[in-house]
Amino acid sequence: MGERFKLVTAVHVLLIRDGRLLLLRRYHTGYEDGEYSVIAGHLNGNETVLAAAVREAREEAGIELDAGQARVAAVMHRKSDDERIDWFVVAGQWSGEVRITEPEKCDSMTWFALNNLPANVIPYVRRAISNILHGHWFDSYGWDEA
Repeated sequence: MGERFKLVTAVHVLLIRDGRLLLLRRYHTGYEDGEYSVIAGHLNGNETVLAAAVREAREEAGIELDAGQARVAAVMHRKSDDERIDWFVVAGQWSGEVRITEPEKCDSMTWFALNNLPANVIPYVRRAISNILHGHWFDSYGWDEA
C-alpha cells in the first residue's frame, strides 16, 4: 500500500474595514513577487484554521485578531504546481495598527476599495475575493476544466 496523499493547506486573511481591503505586495519571496495578496500562510499542523489566521495576522501585520470576531468565508480547492486547500477568513475587527512586520517578504501594505482593486492581485486571490463578495463559499481553481 502506497503512502497516503497529503494536501498543502493555507489560510488567507481578508481585513475589511469601511469597504476597503488590506493588500500586501509580495517581495523577494520567489512566488508572485510584485503582485498583491492578502495576509496568508500555511497551517502549521495542530492548529485550527482560525488560530492560524490569528497567528498569520500577528506575524505579517502586527495585529491581534479575535478568532471569535473572524469567520471562514470561502474555501478553494486549487491546483498549481501542487494541489492545495485554501481557507479564506474575513475579519473586520482587530487590535493594533497594521504595519509591515516582514519587510523581507512584503514591500507595501495598502488599503484598496473593494470595488477598485489593483490589476496585479494574484489571480486566485482575486477570484476568492470576488467569490466572497458574491456569496460563493466554495470554488475549484486551476484545474483543467476541459
